[in-house]
Amino acid sequence: MRGNVAVVAKPQTEEIHFHRGDVALCLLVNRRTRVLRVVDFRTGPSALKREVVRRVAEEEGLERAFTVVEREEAPAWLRMGFRKEGNIPGFYRRTDAHVLGTTFVTDASARRPPKRIGGPLLGEAAALDHVERTYQAARRLVRSQALAELPPVKVQEARGVDVTRHLSAAARAGRALTDLDPFGRGGEQRSYLATGRGGFSSLICVESQPCFGNALVEVVSAPRSEKEAWLVAAALSEVGRRLEEEGMGSVFGITLADSLELTAAMVRAGYRRTGRLSQHLLLQGERRDALLWSRRAGGD
Repeated sequence: MRGNVAVVAKPQTEEIHFHRGDVALCLLVNRRTRVLRVVDFRTGPSALKREVVRRVAEEEGLERAFTVVEREEAPAWLRMGFRKEGNIPGFYRRTDAHVLGTTFVTDASARRPPKRIGGPLLGEAAALDHVERTYQAARRLVRSQALAELPPVKVQEARGVDVTRHLSAAARAGRALTDLDPFGRGGEQRSYLATGRGGFSSLICVESQPCFGNALVEVVSAPRSEKEAWLVAAALSEVGRRLEEEGMGSVFGITLADSLELTAAMVRAGYRRTGRLSQHLLLQGERRDALLWSRRAGGD
């Protein structure tokens, strides 16, 4: 309380709706990651759309905006200053989704030091090169184990207490890649707990849209060794198989781009890289790129 005025904290995520004339938008604001997803109900380029997105981003201190649209709608967002970042095959059942994004400079982002990855400070071009080298190194690692079977893991739907414990532990260790923030509107969320030999455990989060037959898969914490990478791959493979049995024809993932072990786990679990999301993640106060993945049907 300050005087007689109650200070009410804004929710971590919120939907902001805007309707005026031919413009109808739903803006999914994530204040934790400072990212905004734009859901556009009326196609076509519009200066007003761009202005609304910019204004909300400025008011909320957001640093990135992205939209997920059908191919025919992508050119309109390109004309509004967004960049093509990737695609999600079968996202709308019979058609693919295109992901386009843009970034904003805020007071916080302007004060943030340049990215440092394992050594010297990196500019954007060097960071891009590092991400590509990490991806190619992960593919080589997977090829070196091509004849080896994945280790056994037990995968079961996580209880609420398991989810809370894993999220808290990951946050304390500075290893949390997600906080179960919603990706879209009206998605069904659940989590799976994977356990294996040597005390291994990993939490895998799923957000599905049965009406479209798609599901987003995220790993809460990146594996820290090659052994953990194959255990996570086994868990991802099993979760993917279950989702396919439920009729999820489009299973996709978003992961930290510069994690060798997590990238290797995704490749080994049958995922194909389909994009790179610029500055999509906010980890320990630093913006990081993410990779976009799509799982091949029956892929392992």
